[in-house]
Amino acid sequence: MPGHQPVPATPPSAVRRALRDRAEIALLDVRPEGRFAEGHPLFAASFQLGRLEAEVFDRLPRRSVPLVVYGDGPGDAEAAVRRLRRLGYGNASVLTGGLAGWAAAGGELFRDVNAPSKAFGELVEATAGTPAMDAGELRALLRGNADVVVVDARRFDEYHLMSIPTATSVPGAELVACVGALAPDPATTVVVNCAGRTRSIIGTQSLINAGSPQRVIALRNGTIGWTLAGLALDHGQDRRAPEVPAGMARRAKAAARAVARKAGVRHIRGGELRSLADGGRRTVYRFDVRSAEQYAAGHLAGFRSAPGGQLVQETDWFAPVRGAVVALADDDGGRAAMTASWLAQMGWEAVVLRAGPAAGPLEPGPWTPALPAPPEVPLAGPAQVERWLRAGQAHVIDVDTSRQFLAGHVPGAAWAMRIDLPDAQALGRLGWPPRLVLTSADGTLAAFAAADVPEHRGTEVTVLAGGTAGWARSGRPLRAGQGVLLSPLVDVYRRPYEGTGVDAGAMQAYLDWEHGLVAQLERDGTHGFTVLT
Repeated sequence: MPGHQPVPATPPSAVRRALRDRAEIALLDVRPEGRFAEGHPLFAASFQLGRLEAEVFDRLPRRSVPLVVYGDGPGDAEAAVRRLRRLGYGNASVLTGGLAGWAAAGGELFRDVNAPSKAFGELVEATAGTPAMDAGELRALLRGNADVVVVDARRFDEYHLMSIPTATSVPGAELVACVGALAPDPATTVVVNCAGRTRSIIGTQSLINAGSPQRVIALRNGTIGWTLAGLALDHGQDRRAPEVPAGMARRAKAAARAVARKAGVRHIRGGELRSLADGGRRTVYRFDVRSAEQYAAGHLAGFRSAPGGQLVQETDWFAPVRGAVVALADDDGGRAAMTASWLAQMGWEAVVLRAGPAAGPLEPGPWTPALPAPPEVPLAGPAQVERWLRAGQAHVIDVDTSRQFLAGHVPGAAWAMRIDLPDAQALGRLGWPPRLVLTSADGTLAAFAAADVPEHRGTEVTVLAGGTAGWARSGRPLRAGQGVLLSPLVDVYRRPYEGTGVDAGAMQAYLDWEHGLVAQLERDGTHGFTVLT
């Protein structure tokens, strides 16, 4: 655009060198997540251009960190860099040549999402020889009333939606602490499952690394493999692990700490935490690895909720700055130690904060995202917007994720990705009403989006005060399901391992992709992973 200063560029070779040297760097893909999942560098993180303001402060806590950006079409990366610089990120640049330049420099393109964690899981299985059984073998054990306990290492909501028959929900970070209470007899076989492969492998190997006396084995390909074998899943189950006896908990904690020490994890005291930032020269992520419910009951100030199993599964989401320090906390140190052992093997500098009163005072409540101050824009309350809608004097456009929109939106609202709002042709489909009312979950993203809408034909742009949540709090109904779509549904990638009704071909293709990840890691040469054996 006229008047803009040229945006600096960083060549792929420099990014690859930083990754191999474990220097701090974040590679940001600002395309919609659906496009991101079609192919991206191993350590690229999905940062959709239309949602930058909603995510950057939490995911990129140090404003001077080197950022390298690429996008989908001409101008996307440059627009993202300018927006990042306005938010205080002065060391942002574009990737020379974009994805084509990356591939030309010898970089691999990885499909799907959470590729670093999934590729690491495959490397763990290949290196450590993690044992596994297929769906038919497990079904035979269950039918024969064998002494077998099935534990589901996913989030509870995933387990509740669909699960292996007889399985108990034990999210990944809880496995070492809880498995003894579920299977006190060392002769019991413990089978760990997830939806696909990664959390099954990591969960199984966690128990093996910690010296669990039971025979521990992964369910090969998880609920996907079970489904592809023509077997029925359970739905709506709520089995959870029983309370762990104190002596058993102490032994599990000691075992987890021993694994962490072997992986090179340091344990620090509260007073050492600030020194990790090295006077602002290092990025330090602070995560509480307990469940969201335990976190909300009381957590250390400045620590974000990141249950340990999900942190290992979605490291690129929680900690997109490669080379950063990751500090973990819980209430006794065991879950943090086990989680840290995996992050250290993935190449992170992982430390565990020693539990206890010396770590600092606790504060209650869920995590509150850090957000930039929204721009001053015209606001209209739910009552006023409702009057406009009834009189045919306004259209509402929801700029939050399509997933949020489909789950519940203002009746009659259209949905658009924010990046499509400047498109006069798309807005023209609404007939250019006297007013456009933008909304998002809480209205913050809508306020940033309001500045993107072009002035055209006298249309007035307003933001719904309090967003869609404010509309619902006022007692007004939300409507679920598909409404008017002004953008393609590519902002959210539908995982082949989540939800029901997924095409069998898509599930098999996903498994085939995972099996090829180790070879991709070797060709790419930037991963820096090591595996305990």
